[in-house]
Amino acid sequence: MWRKAEDNNQKSSRDASPSPVFSAERPDTAAQDSPRTPAAVSQGIKIEGEVSGNGDLFMDGEFDGKIHLGSGTFTVGRNARVSAEIEAREVIIRGEVIGTLKACERVHIWSTGKFTGYLETRGIVIEDGAVLHSNVAVPQAAVVEVAVPDVSVNETDQSSQPSSPEPSARVKGAAGAQ
Repeated sequence: MWRKAEDNNQKSSRDASPSPVFSAERPDTAAQDSPRTPAAVSQGIKIEGEVSGNGDLFMDGEFDGKIHLGSGTFTVGRNARVSAEIEAREVIIRGEVIGTLKACERVHIWSTGKFTGYLETRGIVIEDGAVLHSNVAVPQAAVVEVAVPDVSVNETDQSSQPSSPEPSARVKGAAGAQ
């Protein structure tokens, strides 16, 4: 019995001190610190200032300032409250965001998400239950509008009746050529 207690003390002191064997057993820690692992700010943390980089960021706390993630994804967690100018490749909103948002690829607002402000993106997904109070600019839509000719209300009402003899002459000419 006396020896057993002494062995336990020796084991606990060995477990408390770091050993090179323990580090060698966990070579996968370098893989966990890869560039695609998102940085995270948990609930209860409040940050004011500017965040920039090319990685991904998950925010579940409070943030006030500017966020610029050139090629990254910015995810706003359910508990997050963000008031910021945001620029990222993709933005996912599950919490509350107030401010200006520019996403190169897309914005996804979950059913629990709320966005108020100006939004510019090429693609947007808004789930049922999501709240969106915004002016939305979709740069790709401008290209589509240029390709579509302007048609006035009067022209659409008279589409069955030609407005001049020239279009009917083309139709007759095309029919006569057959």
